[in-house]
Amino acid sequence: MHQIEKITKSYHTGGFKQKALDNVTFNLRDNEFVSILGHSGSGKTTLLNIIGGLDRYDSGDIIINGISTKNYKDKDWDSYRNHSVGFVFQSYNLIPHQSVLSNVELALTISGISAKLRKQKAIKALEEVGLKDHINKQPNHLSGGQMQRVAIARALVNEPDILLADEPTGALDTQTSLQIMNLLKNVAKKRLVVMVTHNAELAHQYSNRIIELQDGKVISDTHPLAIEENKNSKHESMGKSSMSFLTALSLSFNNLNAKKARTFLTAFAGSIGIIGIALILSLSTGVNNYIDNVQEETMSAYPITIEQESVDFSQLMSARRAETSTKETEDTDSKNENLDVIYSNNESLEQMSEFNSSFRQNNLTAFKKYLDQDDNELSNYVGKNGIVYSYAINFDLFAYDENERLINTDGSSFESVNRQPRTNFSSPSNSFNQPNTKISELLPGQGEQVISPVVKDNYHLIDGKWPEKYNEMVLVVNEANEISLSDFYEFGMLPAKDYEKILNQIENDEELLLEKKTLRFKDLRNQTFYLLPRSDYYEKNARGNYQKLTDDPLTIEKVVKEKAIPIKISGIIQPVDNAKTLTIRTPLAYTRKLRNFLMAYVNQSDIVQAQKKQPKTNVLNGLAFEAANDREKIEDVYHYLEDFTLSQQAEFIKQIQAKQQSLEPFATTEPNLADNPANIADPFNQVVKDLDDSSLLEIYDSSIAPASYDTNLKEFGVVSTENPSAISIYADDFADKEAISDAIEAYNQTVSEKEKITYSDFAGLIMSSVSEIMNVITYVLIAFVSVSLLVSSIMIGIITYISVLERTKEIGILRAIGASKRNISTVFNAETIIIGLFSGLLGIGFTYLLHTPLNNLLLHLLEEDVTVSLSFKNALILIGLSILLSFIAGLIPSKQASRKNPVEALRSE
Repeated sequence: MHQIEKITKSYHTGGFKQKALDNVTFNLRDNEFVSILGHSGSGKTTLLNIIGGLDRYDSGDIIINGISTKNYKDKDWDSYRNHSVGFVFQSYNLIPHQSVLSNVELALTISGISAKLRKQKAIKALEEVGLKDHINKQPNHLSGGQMQRVAIARALVNEPDILLADEPTGALDTQTSLQIMNLLKNVAKKRLVVMVTHNAELAHQYSNRIIELQDGKVISDTHPLAIEENKNSKHESMGKSSMSFLTALSLSFNNLNAKKARTFLTAFAGSIGIIGIALILSLSTGVNNYIDNVQEETMSAYPITIEQESVDFSQLMSARRAETSTKETEDTDSKNENLDVIYSNNESLEQMSEFNSSFRQNNLTAFKKYLDQDDNELSNYVGKNGIVYSYAINFDLFAYDENERLINTDGSSFESVNRQPRTNFSSPSNSFNQPNTKISELLPGQGEQVISPVVKDNYHLIDGKWPEKYNEMVLVVNEANEISLSDFYEFGMLPAKDYEKILNQIENDEELLLEKKTLRFKDLRNQTFYLLPRSDYYEKNARGNYQKLTDDPLTIEKVVKEKAIPIKISGIIQPVDNAKTLTIRTPLAYTRKLRNFLMAYVNQSDIVQAQKKQPKTNVLNGLAFEAANDREKIEDVYHYLEDFTLSQQAEFIKQIQAKQQSLEPFATTEPNLADNPANIADPFNQVVKDLDDSSLLEIYDSSIAPASYDTNLKEFGVVSTENPSAISIYADDFADKEAISDAIEAYNQTVSEKEKITYSDFAGLIMSSVSEIMNVITYVLIAFVSVSLLVSSIMIGIITYISVLERTKEIGILRAIGASKRNISTVFNAETIIIGLFSGLLGIGFTYLLHTPLNNLLLHLLEEDVTVSLSFKNALILIGLSILLSFIAGLIPSKQASRKNPVEALRSE
């Protein structure tokens, strides 16, 4: 039951005040057909709108089923219209871009009813008004009577308490009007129907109650309802209406779909900025990918290298810069004034001092322990090539030529006869041979990978296979399938005697007539090499000590035949075309399997095992590593000299005589010694006998004291996996390289000054971070292009505002069936979101279409593999940006739409 109590409503136009309703009071039954009659301007429609909650009264009260509406808020009126009121308008007020079924479903949607149930109820309502066969048609495909029936079905579908009809037959012919009036009369049997009309004849024919208005006042009521005044009426919330976002999207999408051309042009205009940014990002991605590849290749060739003894280049360069600055100041402030004398320039000695002071010893054992920790900070930035530990593996590699002559591949077999012998009796540590520069270790991969992918990416097999076993290696040739002619000879692949002739010609300054030599792949891979570890150069003598074998070819050949490890060339490789990272610097290369084999082999050798069992005694001479006093030192020297071979005795006498500046130095040759050992034995014994204590102690200090347990193991070729000779840390880009440098600096902060790590960062000295420059360029270009994005966003805001003006009546319709202000905002926000989504998709689509011609153009212009590409992630971000900007651009128009007065909106055309 509705109680209308003293309702007053006035309108203000400028300074003029017009009273539309003046103290209107009457009560309405729950089911009756009430017609409100009156001349134009009498307040009929205003009263109907106030009863329906579309308009607000100035004073008085409407009490609905005992509930006062004085304190109703917007959400209460929205819920009231949605749940309790159904509107039927003279102009039907159907939403043109929605189907008949969707128009009827709309009120149920706002009520929050499920899709399945609201479809069933909407079809039932249309069936009741005789339009079941027209549910999928658009409103403009129906007649006036049919459209009014749809409006009645929409008004009744939510089963309201009251049906309000504003001139429902005003736009219909007589026959159709009668049909509509019969339909309303039938509805009034179950609920309250209030109709505003000018047609008094129809009103008296179908209504059971007529209320007549004049100048905003009730002048007659044919069937009034008198009840006691309810003084206890109170406010009670009626809940809230709820339009789902999907419904808002559907309304907006159908509206946009009805204006396809304008929607496309709007979206295309909005996509221009997206296309610009997407193309810049695509180009930036392509260039950055190219830079990353170059960086990765650069990092593969120039890792951060930490050696046991390294030069602190940064300290050295800083010192030089400081010195240069100081020198410039000194040159400016003062000059040598006395021109009669010559002054000393200290610069060269200062530079020498700076260079020597920049040498640092690195404790790689401690640093390796840090790197082996799972939680070390540095490991987060290591590239795909990982951390590579290098070990100083000393060995000789021999080969036989076709004449069965044994050749040392390091070239020492072809040394000039005038060259001084390399043997030295004075110190075991000096007997190291230089590392063989003709063979090196292949860059290992991570985990179980024996060879790094970087090697296989930059070199390809031209014959054979990659090494798989420890005793296999590769031969490296250049792009023209060439290796040095000297390597052919020194690897025993060509006769040694021919090489000696060439060397003699060079030594004698004769004209060289060299022929181009060729060898088949098969012949090269059939060549066998013989590897002799450092520990195999020692054998136990009669005194129980170990002595190094002589360097004469017969002895070496005997050892090679007995102990050497055969090594084969498993494959021949060469750099790929345009290879960027050539990590192999030697013609022969082996894998870490050989390195690990040699480390284990040496550790199990007799001499190493003997030394480890006697850590305080030198197994080379049987002497203690540290003598307690001078007397023990002198006795150790005598024992030391007793083990000298004849050649060492002869060399010893020469050095003593040279030191004493003897006028007749002793001279001997190996043949004389072989014929009569006494020729050297007696003079040697006499020289030793004549040595005083100071000379003997000097021999101890120079020849015996330098030996230690560690130096002996190193001499024998022992290498510990915990003590690498160098650590190479590979990064994939400069940012990670900088992070690795920072991690090393952080490590240095945790250790003593002596334990701090100094390293060589050649890539940092050679190249700068090009990526940062590219990023800056990208940001600048994006900033310029963003102007077009901003302009397109403003345009979308304007288009949305136009849409608000065009859909004003739709706003009124939605408010009439219970949509809230927020629901209206959501509808237009949904429209901007759809336009933003369409703009983003359109922009991304155009960008991907432009990739192919752009890539072809870049390839033609740059002749480099710079491939523009837009990542899926960036594409999604740009689509999201388009939606966001469109949404922001539409906020003001959508807010204006929500504030429109529903009554005024319904009157708009």
